[in-house]
Amino acid sequence: MRFVVQRTTGASVSVDGKTVGEIGIGFVVLVGIGGGDTREIADKMIKKLLALRIFDDENGKTNLSLSDVGGELLIISQFTLYADCRHGNRPSFIKAGEPRLAEELYEYIAAECGKQFPVQKGIFGAEMKVSLLNDGPFTIILDSEQLLPKESKNGTE
Repeated sequence: MRFVVQRTTGASVSVDGKTVGEIGIGFVVLVGIGGGDTREIADKMIKKLLALRIFDDENGKTNLSLSDVGGELLIISQFTLYADCRHGNRPSFIKAGEPRLAEELYEYIAAECGKQFPVQKGIFGAEMKVSLLNDGPFTIILDSEQLLPKESKNGTE
């Protein structure tokens, strides 16, 4: 699972010229679901996302969290985060999760985040236009393969 987190002072997403989600200060989160992703992985990614301290405090240090600034989330599904460009010039997306699984996990992520913060979202599978003012710019990539310990061959961490 991959999240691209962009700190923003305002963002929106539209489909067919209609705004379907809009936030003020907060995070735009592009969500990529991989083939082996689960709710357990999503829960760990959500925990990390919601605890990030990437807003400036009174001294200009990135020390404040989403809750500290009263922030919101705009969550956008983006399977292209699993693009493999190692061979040729046309990306392969075979590592992206199949659409049914990806949509289920995307909706789960939005619902779980919505238990703690105001959440707006795009429409899964739609052609979307995302507009944001990236504050900083400040962009973080969270990748479950880097964040979560891998199990060894005997099943222990």
